[in-house]
Amino acid sequence: MKPKQHISRRSFIHTSALGAISLYVLPFQKLKAKELLLNWPVYANQFKFHMIGHGHIDPIWLWRWAEGLVVVLSTFKSALDRLNEQKDMVFTSSSALFYVWVKENDPIMFEQIVKRVKEGRWNIVGGWWVEPDMNMLHGESMVRQGLYGQLTFQKLLGVRAKIAFNPDAFGHANTIPQIVQKQGMNSYVFMRPMAGEKSLPSSIFWWEGADGTKVMTYRIQDDYSDNGDVKGRINSMLHSHQNNKIKEHMAFYGVGDHGGGPTKANLKSIAAIQQEPDAPTLQYNTVDAYFDWLYNIKEIDIPTIKDEFQHHAVGCYTAECAIKKRNRLSEASLLTAEKVASLGSIFWGVNYPKEKLRDAWEKIMLLQFHDSLPGTSLVAHTNDAAHGYGRALDIADETMYQSLQKLEWQVASEIPEHKYLLVFNPHAWEVNSIVTYQVGFREIADDVFVCDHEGHHLPHQYELGEAQTLDTRGISFQVNLPALGYQQIRIIDGHSQAKFNALASSYNSIANEYFKLTITDDGEITIEDLKLGIQVFEPGKTGCKALILEDKSDTWGHGISHYDHIIGQFNRAEINLLEKGPFKASLRVTSYYGKSKLMIDWVLFAGRKEILAKVQLDWQEQLKMLKFSFPLAIQDTEVTYETPYGHITRPANGREEPALRWISGSGKHKQTNYGFSIINDAKYGYSAIGADLRLSITRSAVYAHHVPLAIDPNKGYTFMDQGIQTMKMLLLPHEGNWKDNNIPRKAEEFIAAALSLHQGIHPGHLPKSGSFMRINPKNILISSIKESEDKKDLIIRCVETLGEATAAELNLPVANHRWQGHFKPLEIKSLRYNFKKGKFSEVNLLEE
Repeated sequence: MKPKQHISRRSFIHTSALGAISLYVLPFQKLKAKELLLNWPVYANQFKFHMIGHGHIDPIWLWRWAEGLVVVLSTFKSALDRLNEQKDMVFTSSSALFYVWVKENDPIMFEQIVKRVKEGRWNIVGGWWVEPDMNMLHGESMVRQGLYGQLTFQKLLGVRAKIAFNPDAFGHANTIPQIVQKQGMNSYVFMRPMAGEKSLPSSIFWWEGADGTKVMTYRIQDDYSDNGDVKGRINSMLHSHQNNKIKEHMAFYGVGDHGGGPTKANLKSIAAIQQEPDAPTLQYNTVDAYFDWLYNIKEIDIPTIKDEFQHHAVGCYTAECAIKKRNRLSEASLLTAEKVASLGSIFWGVNYPKEKLRDAWEKIMLLQFHDSLPGTSLVAHTNDAAHGYGRALDIADETMYQSLQKLEWQVASEIPEHKYLLVFNPHAWEVNSIVTYQVGFREIADDVFVCDHEGHHLPHQYELGEAQTLDTRGISFQVNLPALGYQQIRIIDGHSQAKFNALASSYNSIANEYFKLTITDDGEITIEDLKLGIQVFEPGKTGCKALILEDKSDTWGHGISHYDHIIGQFNRAEINLLEKGPFKASLRVTSYYGKSKLMIDWVLFAGRKEILAKVQLDWQEQLKMLKFSFPLAIQDTEVTYETPYGHITRPANGREEPALRWISGSGKHKQTNYGFSIINDAKYGYSAIGADLRLSITRSAVYAHHVPLAIDPNKGYTFMDQGIQTMKMLLLPHEGNWKDNNIPRKAEEFIAAALSLHQGIHPGHLPKSGSFMRINPKNILISSIKESEDKKDLIIRCVETLGEATAAELNLPVANHRWQGHFKPLEIKSLRYNFKKGKFSEVNLLEE
């Protein structure tokens, strides 16, 4: 009985899918079988192929991570066997986590790998913890993937990767070159998007990132897997490259996805080809050695491409909402926890929990794998991911609040009749924050005032409490917080003297001094800019229209570029005025489609140029997609999206696009430069059709459904994203564009809100308010502060966000320490700070 042929998922699409997927047919499938297997073209002996032994491993895909661990062990065992059998063969592998697993589970095998690495026969590439998604990670997550990956390779194997390697990820953001170069990798290998999805002038090119950093890049032409005779693969590549001036290329072989690695059939066919007189030269080699050769080419002009690399599997930007939201919240929580604990370690006696935080990052980094975060895995993995992200969130919460408790205990709160809160700002600039806290339980009066550390009365308002017990209720107030610092707040019995412009409200509208928001009968909104007299949305149209779109594609969205076939919308709206106070007003609109229910609370605060939306969706649809539509009343629209530690402007052609926390459209409203930005805490899929900005809310594909398998309506499939999900949006109509309104900083403030902590009654020696660190100017943000991996120094990550070169100054007022420097556009700069010496030094992303 013949063994079952391994077919990689890519080959599976190409060889089996029809219709819209036909563009994915492999080049060598177009050749006649006789020509493919028997004949070499006359120019074949002009070419040389560097044979790269590889075994692509998905630690998570159609199996859970525990099976992935076993696959790593068996693949590495098989690779070692082949190395023993074929003395000049070389094996290539990525993913630092795999080597941690091997060392823990089979120390003898691990030592054999170490030996092969030292011999130069086991090539380490990638440099990251795993091969993650390359669109949806926060920029700092990309940094940590490389930091912990490279340091683990160094510790376990004595080497670091020189080549960034992620062939199977579904797209690659425009900011990657700077990140990988600052992690010690000067080259990049990818495969998707493939030739039928994105045309490139060459498979070998200089990739120029958004900031200008360049890395030599290679796009794999056919596949990363080949389990049998390699002649078909080589012949295909010969036909593809017959007019290419570069005559040496990499050819990957070995079973992939569920591991496996090089096979005996691979090696036998390579040996046979090496004996054929008219064949190309085949040489076992490493990815490192191939790039060494590329860098020494002098006579051929290699093109430069400044772009992102999209689009493959656009459904992955939205599939599996729960994993995506947990990823974003976990990233934000860990970064905040590190900031608080880092500053606390030098200013108020916190023991920085380095190992716990590293453990949390390692869990998140695994869950960012390119079949986990995109949502192309099993239902069982969704449950595993919930546990993993929960573990990370628990570590983050424990770290930040235990660190804050040490701070609050040193700030006096000595009047028993007052209620004290300590509020902490996790950003390196002053922030005007809305803080909500649950108060009561026999200790709060109906008439109170809220005051800052200097006794100034703050705008505030009671609201419905999270608990309906005794007199427990919520209270919201607005306060200016010092940069990366704290302020003590007191709630005192008495009448408030806070001055602000009161809100207006009716049964279907709320307004502050800047905007009037009105709910239509269908549950959509209109927004009037009261200062400029502008209707934000296109005449005759409304905003936040909840569109239902046909979505019969598989989990990946294979063969899809646009989700634009509208088949319905939520309507039959019910409107309730929830709050009509002077400081805060809110409307709840509940609408329906099919079996699904959408509830949005629209909130305005006095004095704030923003509109908050709290969304709760009970989604019960199948093979459909939900998008929120915002058709702006502007012309000549430019649409910009957030990318990892950067941004990109794309055509407003309706194509589904990946992005992080925000999208912004700007253009002309008559003679006024006007824009509209949307920030959210959970979503990654977007589109724009002209001036219509759309946020992709949810899909309902079958779990891990892959074309060409047809869905049988009589089978009991499990559909994704059924039931209740929540999210928040911040709508920002504004004069000017996203740069003029510093949307990157607003996104930071929205995702990482101020922290508040109850204070008991006790003495203390610290002042009532203080700032520990601040940075200027406004286009620089501090995204991360952590303890260095090797010492007790702090690592301060600074990012230029608006694409503008600038001088910058970092201050630590308490220590009276200062750093000054210069940033290039979109530069990521890492500073090592030694508190005892008051010394700063610039380091790379490996903290060196």
